Amino acid sequence: MGVNVIALLRADSVNLPLFLHILGAMTIVGALVLAATYLFGAWRGDAPESLRSGFRALLWGAIPGYLVMRISAEWLYVEEGLDELSSDPSWIGIGYGVADIGLLVLIVGTVAAGMAARRGERRGTTGARISASLVGLLLVMYLVAVWAMTTKPV
Repeated sequence: MGVNVIALLRADSVNLPLFLHILGAMTIVGALVLAATYLFGAWRGDAPESLRSGFRALLWGAIPGYLVMRISAEWLYVEEGLDELSSDPSWIGIGYGVADIGLLVLIVGTVAAGMAARRGERRGTTGARISASLVGLLLVMYLVAVWAMTTKPV
């Protein structure tokens, strides 16, 4: 029985932006999972440090990861020649939509966690609930984006 090999050929010029795009996306998701762990803990009433740690995960992990992901996505978009198409494929539209709305949700969630942490709020605070809910929503949104980027629906 023979082995069929399918090779994906792409220009070497897209390797770096693709690597950075995936690295940024993985950083965002990792930081969001970490932040969700802390923020849901703060919601339940764990140590007050949970809220501060969740805020820091968003501020120092998710936001820089977003910047790397988004800048390299634009770079990749141009390198692949996708900017020359008459209309974007649906998977690019999904990616742009999730990225743009995701930035707004990320900023609101980070500000809510930061304000709650600054006030030293305790168990089940509104800031922790808002931020934890938004981080959960972001994780679902990024799951949809990963699906769109990998399956490339028409």
